[in-house]
Amino acid sequence: MKANNEGYRPNVAMVVINSMNKVLICRRKNTRTWQFPQGGIDNGEDIKKAMYRELSEEVGLSKDDVNLVGESEGTITYEIPKTIRSKVLGGKFKGQEQKWFLLKLKKDNSEIKLDNEAFPEFDKYEWVSFWQPLNRIVDFKREAYREALSELRFLI
Repeated sequence: MKANNEGYRPNVAMVVINSMNKVLICRRKNTRTWQFPQGGIDNGEDIKKAMYRELSEEVGLSKDDVNLVGESEGTITYEIPKTIRSKVLGGKFKGQEQKWFLLKLKKDNSEIKLDNEAFPEFDKYEWVSFWQPLNRIVDFKREAYREALSELRFLI
């Protein structure tokens, strides 16, 4: 996926649900910030391949662990506040343009592994009610999350 909006990093975001329709939320390492698994799309990379790659890297789930329930119709953007842009994503982007995916665990006992990478992004995870992430994420992502959850909720 090439960003439609100049200055925005192409990105995928995943809402992973279990059999009780709880969603997986993860805490960024060395912070108190929570978010859904998400990550950048490499140049020329297929968007679904990027989604499964990020899912594996960030939370240790493979394509075999989940069913792809659906995806956002288009992309959703958010801006990184100017005050922290230089510290986020190498200061190269003013925000992210995300394609959102809804994934359902095939088995609730699928193991979440936050240490699949040499430098893990997350240090903790929780299964929470569908809308709870809106109260736990950083302010500048809140509207993007609200838009994504509002769209994906009809697929459950």
